[in-house]
Amino acid sequence: MALEVSTYGSDKDGLVCAYQFGRGEAGQAIDADQTAAWLGVPQTSGSFLWLHFNVSNAAAHRWMQLHLSLPEAFHASLPEAATSTRIDQSGDSLVVVLNDVLFDFDFDASQASTVSLCVDRRLMVSARSKPLRSIDRLRESVRQGETFRSTAELLAHLLRDQADVMVQIVRDATGRVNEVEDGILAERVGSSRARLGALRRVLVRLQRLLAPEPAALFRLLNRPPGWLGEEDQQDLRQAAEEFSAAVADSASLGERVKILQEELAALVGERSNRTLFVLTVVTVLALPFNVIGGLFGMNVGGVPFAGHELGFWIVVTLVTLFTALVGLWAVSKRPQ
Repeated sequence: MALEVSTYGSDKDGLVCAYQFGRGEAGQAIDADQTAAWLGVPQTSGSFLWLHFNVSNAAAHRWMQLHLSLPEAFHASLPEAATSTRIDQSGDSLVVVLNDVLFDFDFDASQASTVSLCVDRRLMVSARSKPLRSIDRLRESVRQGETFRSTAELLAHLLRDQADVMVQIVRDATGRVNEVEDGILAERVGSSRARLGALRRVLVRLQRLLAPEPAALFRLLNRPPGWLGEEDQQDLRQAAEEFSAAVADSASLGERVKILQEELAALVGERSNRTLFVLTVVTVLALPFNVIGGLFGMNVGGVPFAGHELGFWIVVTLVTLFTALVGLWAVSKRPQ
């Protein structure tokens, strides 16, 4: 019986998608064999390729090593877990390690992964192990027929898509924070502490993973490789600025969540103080009855009013008056 081999959403060579672009023309989908043929022929028409691999498929590593001359830094970055974003120049190529959220991201701090890219004049290679939102948005733009001038413009578009994903996450998180804030103002605590804590963890993790990217881009633009034209540099600079704004919005929302957490802690503390005050008042009011009951219940000689016919009522009256005075004092000291 034949065994079915899993390709992890890619073809037998680990290729998720491949597109050939001409200058000013929409991308045309090609397969692995067509890609290998294109790579084997010198290109002078200004065309370029975008190859996207799923490295969960072991065949992707073999195909890239067989058909592509990629820097060692790119291969070293493939098994890397989610760490700070970086953009390095290796020879005439750019090696980029970007962090992105998973396609089915749902505000879980662990739902982030890495995509590695190698970009030069005629080729952009991207490799990931899990489906990511930004890459999928770029694929959708290519399928819709959007044209690209160069591989650098492709990279800039990916960075803008990543910024758009970050903006959407901030918007969704803002809606959730607004709900929690309304509950706090109405003094409905419920599960607000857990929700705020989860949101803050997600925002802090995304900032830690994504925030270095604009700085890395600006360092690159100070000393760009020779094949980066002025328009390409402007596209990358604009993408960096958009992403800086998205990260700043995320940081502002994180500060707002922190303030709400402090407000919620104060509200919970106030409720605890009120409860503790009520318990203290009840204990104080019951104290005279307990003390008098204990003293008169010892059954020893010399108990006051033991032989008086109204002794019981005298003691009850005294204890009640004392309790009423203590109650009035406690009410006057009640926290506002």
